[in-house]
Amino acid sequence: MKFNQVTLEVVKMLSSVVGPEHIVLPAAADDMLRYTHDETEDLRYVPEIVVIPANAEEISCIMQYCHENYIPVTPRGAGTGLSGGALAVHKGVILSTERLNKIISIDERNLQATVEPGVITQVFQEAVIERGLFYPPDPSSRGSSFLGGNLSESSGGPRAVKYGVTKDYVLNVEVVLPSGEITWTGANVLKNATGYNLTQLMVGSEGTLGIITKIVFKLIPYPPQNLVMLVPFRSEEEACAAVSKIFMAGIVPSALEFMEREAIEWTSKYVAVTVDIPEDIKAHLLIELDGKDMELLFKDAEQVYEVLEKYDVGEILVAETEKQKADLWHLRRNVGHAVKSNSIYKEEDTVVPRAELPILLRGVKEIGAKYNFKSVCYGHAGDGNLHINIVKGNMSDEDWNDKLPEGIKEIFRLCVSLGGTISGEHGIGLVQRPYIAIALNEVQLRLMRGIKQLFDPRGILNPGKIF
Repeated sequence: MKFNQVTLEVVKMLSSVVGPEHIVLPAAADDMLRYTHDETEDLRYVPEIVVIPANAEEISCIMQYCHENYIPVTPRGAGTGLSGGALAVHKGVILSTERLNKIISIDERNLQATVEPGVITQVFQEAVIERGLFYPPDPSSRGSSFLGGNLSESSGGPRAVKYGVTKDYVLNVEVVLPSGEITWTGANVLKNATGYNLTQLMVGSEGTLGIITKIVFKLIPYPPQNLVMLVPFRSEEEACAAVSKIFMAGIVPSALEFMEREAIEWTSKYVAVTVDIPEDIKAHLLIELDGKDMELLFKDAEQVYEVLEKYDVGEILVAETEKQKADLWHLRRNVGHAVKSNSIYKEEDTVVPRAELPILLRGVKEIGAKYNFKSVCYGHAGDGNLHINIVKGNMSDEDWNDKLPEGIKEIFRLCVSLGGTISGEHGIGLVQRPYIAIALNEVQLRLMRGIKQLFDPRGILNPGKIF
């Protein structure tokens, strides 16, 4: 697809829609910088213009004009993505949703909320908690990520193991289509068997089908009590094996996170949270239980202890204060940043049925030995979602650029052979696009390309992503 460039005429037109104070051009290098990258590795792409609209009507005008003139548009939230999904790889227009940042309503009677896509995830969570309500999806970037971006990737986070991911809380969305048409995708109801589920089609579509301008979320009552424990293991594989055994014992933790030794060591230094790690400890599980009754949580914890007695574990730390709990979560949420600060790296977002985690972890280490790369692994073990951080370290540039992709392919083939897939919550975007055929067959890809063609026949919306 050949796209047209952003000319002075285009700049004038877009300025007339959003106001000249709400555009950014490459000449304003300092202002432009943050729109050239997300959190994916060290990739940089400079758009020809950034537009920052205030509402669906302005977005509609922008999309209609760009559609008519074959100008590519890349939707962007907070830029916290890990798959290159918000990068302007074909230049053109970056459309930022940062001004669409209102919590429109919180409906306590129906346990629903209507929000704009530029609301920060944690801000929304705290607003509903004040009403005794709960929005559980909580990616590690929740302090800065936008709800629209979470929806575009169907983000999960630690508490997805008990409560589900973003898609499980989306009832309805307002979207602007590539043509500029504005539509709602469903209804604000818990049941809806009226036609195809366009709402869920938008969730996880990575900004390739439409631009989200309003979201109606389902909420649940807030669980006021929780118990957090950090469990050290002398074997990484035993830590992974214990995960499915906890569920088999009838316990559903609100979070069950895996961290290799180096993940917790590096992060401890990065965030200045001290954790004593004996030399023989190879991995940790961070386990959280939540609910309304602390007595019941202690009973569940006893059952968890019974499971853990069957494994070679060290001294279990049970957080006794809110600060201890916060420190442990601060540690876990910063693992990715800590690894990134140590070396050039690539993060793979693999997922398998949880009982297959030990096989996946062992396979990753064997593939690393074969291709001479080091990996630091952590992730949402309760979901079978393992984040594999491949660290460049002493690898030569030649091996990093030429041999490593073959190693990544082997990891992805292993995931698929175990009944898993190549992304659990980060999406395909730009960086996983070369590997998508490992996970999806030609029939699936043909159907998806057909959906993209129907929504966006000129291919202007977030081009260069997924396919």
